[in-house]
Amino acid sequence: MSASLTNTFDDKNSETSTLTNPTLVLNCGSSSIKYALISDDNATRITGLAENLGLDTARIKHTTLNGEKLEISIPGGNHKFALQKILELLEQYHFIAVGHRVVHGGREYSEAVRVDDHVLDEVKRLKVLAPLHNPAHALGIEAVQAIYPDIPQVVVFDTAFHQTMPPVAFRYPLPKNLYEEHKIRRYGFHGTSHAYVSERASDITDASGTHGWLTAHLGNGCSATAVYDGKSLDTSMGLTPLEGLMMGTRSGDVDPSLHIHLKRQLGMSLEDIDTMLNKESGLLGISGLSNDLRTVEQAAKEGHKDAQLAIEMFCYRVGKYLASLSCALPEFTGIVFTGGIGENSVSTRTRILEVMRHFGIKVDADKNANLVGGNEGSFHSSDSSLELWVIPTDEEGRIAQETREALHLV
Repeated sequence: MSASLTNTFDDKNSETSTLTNPTLVLNCGSSSIKYALISDDNATRITGLAENLGLDTARIKHTTLNGEKLEISIPGGNHKFALQKILELLEQYHFIAVGHRVVHGGREYSEAVRVDDHVLDEVKRLKVLAPLHNPAHALGIEAVQAIYPDIPQVVVFDTAFHQTMPPVAFRYPLPKNLYEEHKIRRYGFHGTSHAYVSERASDITDASGTHGWLTAHLGNGCSATAVYDGKSLDTSMGLTPLEGLMMGTRSGDVDPSLHIHLKRQLGMSLEDIDTMLNKESGLLGISGLSNDLRTVEQAAKEGHKDAQLAIEMFCYRVGKYLASLSCALPEFTGIVFTGGIGENSVSTRTRILEVMRHFGIKVDADKNANLVGGNEGSFHSSDSSLELWVIPTDEEGRIAQETREALHLV
């Protein structure tokens, strides 16, 4: 296995001085590794992505402090090999800590924790709840340990932010022993994103008192959360990330008896049904074209009926979910949109809010139209009953922050 550079990269000593006491953030997925090296003031960062791991097309896309692009081809490279190359790229910057995004922390973890043998064992054990992700996270932790055994590591769980949900929100109406013995309950995901954008909204709003936000993280994966006084009170995802909103390839909520119906009528196996619901449904399943909303929107403009229905269904189901989650909030300040769709699709935001027509929401169309491409701002009219915000998410920045807090570096 070899790595080849398809671009050249001239390391400049002047770059290292601008990246003070950096924290390395790693997000190891089932076939990818997203990473960021972030300065202690969160103002400077190096970013990159290792993708297609295990395939001949495996590669690392790296962006330097100067914005220069570097691509490294690692045909057949696995997680361990890719991490070795990433750490080689970053070793000159002398990072002081590593923060790992971990999808599932079960009900044991309500905050970021420093990695020790017990924590690593728990990450591995909880693969039963996140079989595609937690094993990859464990590989990332072990790879860093092997090369930098003295650098402290922290795990930041997607589920941790939602551990403030009350039992009325996180319990399923199932026999009690399934919860007590097998931990079957609603956990929620995208926690770092919901935490970041809700905190940011409270920082920039002019509203007084305690704030209650509905945060809509809309991308290929989608979830919504009711956040009051900085705490998650309810969310759309459940035991797994499949529950809740319609997504790029995930169905979101369906009749729980669908599995047995498809098995009886079509002879489908549980594995086939699971694949269909997670990878072949959502925008892709309804449009028959793509999981990318941009592609679906273009087809809809050209008169493609299934694409039009896919968009209508997506917006209706998001609006319906947001309306229901408002019941969890003692006070309702406003709605925050984030994620690739939430940050960039003006028409999707408009359609979702039209579903919530009984809430007295008033959209400033001009402001809404200007909130794309990473712009942050509000788009409600002065007479709107609720505030409306677009806030680009920064999960890596949030993970770096929680890592420093867990290690008492702030």
